[in-house]
Amino acid sequence: MNWLLVIVGAAVGAPLRYLTDRAVQSRHDTVFPWGTFAVNMAGCLILGLLTGAVTAGAASSHLQLLVGTGFCGALTTYSTFSYETLRLAEDGARFYAAANAVASVAVGLGAAFAGIALAEALWT
Repeated sequence: MNWLLVIVGAAVGAPLRYLTDRAVQSRHDTVFPWGTFAVNMAGCLILGLLTGAVTAGAASSHLQLLVGTGFCGALTTYSTFSYETLRLAEDGARFYAAANAVASVAVGLGAAFAGIALAEALWT
């Protein structure tokens, strides 16, 4: 049963990642990978909120599998982030490569902590 929850979450997260990436990137005339950045930050926020909800007892382990492992696992993409950062560096856009790496880690952690703080405010 657990594997089915992961599959269902991933079946929603993967196409949403692709569609969001394309929609966001089409609105920016830059080499910076805004689409991947957006989905990764959204995933960090959602995962932080979910983690806080589970910790507070407001969400079940089944929801954690569905949303955390399945949906967020398919929505976010470390491999694409790595590829795009490397591609930027190889193409001579070293500033954008460094900015992508630093901002992804810093904003991602901030989004996760913000999600946990929001969960604590809502359920404690």
